[in-house]
Amino acid sequence: MNPAYKRFFAWVGAILLLVLLCVLFPRMLAFVELAARELLYFWWLVLILALGIWLIFFTKREKS
Repeated sequence: MNPAYKRFFAWVGAILLLVLLCVLFPRMLAFVELAARELLYFWWLVLILALGIWLIFFTKREKS
């Protein structure tokens, strides 16, 4: 089997497992919805952290 097909079936299997868990456990669905909503705010924190690291390491002036 082609590695691309294996990767595709792995993704499909993971998504189906997530949907099955959400159907079987409604609290899991609530958790996934909350995580998706919070991710809208969390990615800003990741962006600010990355900008801070970039400013610390890449804007140092060389001593002359």
